[in-house]
Amino acid sequence: MYGIAADTCPSCGQPLESHDRHVRFTLPDPVLNLTGWENEPGTWMSHGTARDSVMMQVPDIGAFVRALLPIHLAGGHTLTYGVWLAVDPSDLPHIFGMWWEPTYQDLRISGWLANPVPPWGMLAAPVDAIVRNPDHTPYCDHSDDPTLKQVLREEWPHDVAFRAQHQAAKLDAGQ
Repeated sequence: MYGIAADTCPSCGQPLESHDRHVRFTLPDPVLNLTGWENEPGTWMSHGTARDSVMMQVPDIGAFVRALLPIHLAGGHTLTYGVWLAVDPSDLPHIFGMWWEPTYQDLRISGWLANPVPPWGMLAAPVDAIVRNPDHTPYCDHSDDPTLKQVLREEWPHDVAFRAQHQAAKLDAGQ
C-alpha cells in the first residue's frame, strides 16, 4: 500500500523514465568560449551544426570526434555521455574515410576527452574508442587514466549519475 510505485526506481526513488539517459555535449571544451569560431577560415564540421556533427576541426584549436561514454549504474541502467574526443589532426582524414564505409566497424580512435564529465572531470584524459555497433558512434572503451578507467569499469550509484547529469546539462546550457 505504501510501497514504491512501479514506475519508480527502487534504488534511488527517481522515475524510471529518467534512467538510461543520454547527455550530448554540443561543443568540445576548447571551443566552448571562442566567439565566431564557426566563421574562421579552415573550420570544418561534418554536418551543418556542431550539435549534429560527429567530427570537426577548428584552426589553431584542434580536431575532434564524437564518442559515447557509458556510465554503468546500479540495477543495469546506463547514463551515456556524447562527448568529444580531441584527436591528432593528422588522424582525422583516416577517421573520416572510414566513418561512412563498411570498414567503420573496424575503426579505432585514440584521443583525449575534450569535455569534462561531471562529477569526475577527466578533461584531457587519454582514451581509446571502438565501434561496438556499426549504427552507433564509437564507444570510449579503455583508458590509462586511473579515474577514467574506474568510470568505464565500475558500477555507480544512481545519485552520483543524477547529480552528474544535472551538472552536465548546466555545462552544456552555456554552449
